[in-house]
Amino acid sequence: MARIISVVNQKGGVGKTTTSVNLAVYLAALGKYVLLVDLDPQANATSGIGISHNELEKGLYEVLNGDADLRSIMHQHELDGLKVAPATNALAGASVELVNMDRREFRLFDVVDQVRHEFDYIIIDSPPSLGLLTLNGLVAADEILIPVQAEYFALEGLGQLMNTIALIKENIKPEIEVLGAVLTMYDGRQKLSEQVMHELYKHFPDKIFRSVIPRNVRLTESPSYGKSILHYDPKSKGAKAYERLARELLELHETS
Repeated sequence: MARIISVVNQKGGVGKTTTSVNLAVYLAALGKYVLLVDLDPQANATSGIGISHNELEKGLYEVLNGDADLRSIMHQHELDGLKVAPATNALAGASVELVNMDRREFRLFDVVDQVRHEFDYIIIDSPPSLGLLTLNGLVAADEILIPVQAEYFALEGLGQLMNTIALIKENIKPEIEVLGAVLTMYDGRQKLSEQVMHELYKHFPDKIFRSVIPRNVRLTESPSYGKSILHYDPKSKGAKAYERLARELLELHETS
């Protein structure tokens, strides 16, 4: 049965999609069967991994509203162990349409639950908001991974996210856990990055990943070529950081 991890931060531009894509790719490269689910209407994870979302007839939107089966929209990545459930721009309408549906918070849960026995990991790239789609991503997950940018306002809104997770844990899904926070866009030359790291330890004293994602030009460039950092520049600092993160995640799960 797959471990389902939702990558969440309602603040945009923190490396959430970059983390979702590259973590999924490296887990697959390390021999795991992985499904990457793009829950963001911007479809950046979809395009960033080489799928043209504008040319898709169906995506996750049709799955959530019951017009398609999840397996029918999956795309096989060039890595044998990786499949992608893509998003299209139509997903933006799901937030409104889900409101009147039965089990509206469980739409994604019900969908991925049907295929979780086929994978080792399901990675969900959630939208940069705390709306109904993100709520679906949280409820569907076993664990929450929170990318936090090494910037001044990085911790803004984290309290709101943690409150939302606590409410889900209390009222909907008691077994959901925060897997941890991973620091992104880190620049060791800047004192600010060190200060953010220090503050992060206050919020998550036992749940900070040792693997830190550096600020890296190659990481920024790779999505525009529709490639993960593994396929764009596997020797870059960004690539090595995401490989370390994937290995650390596997080690964490093997010992838990």
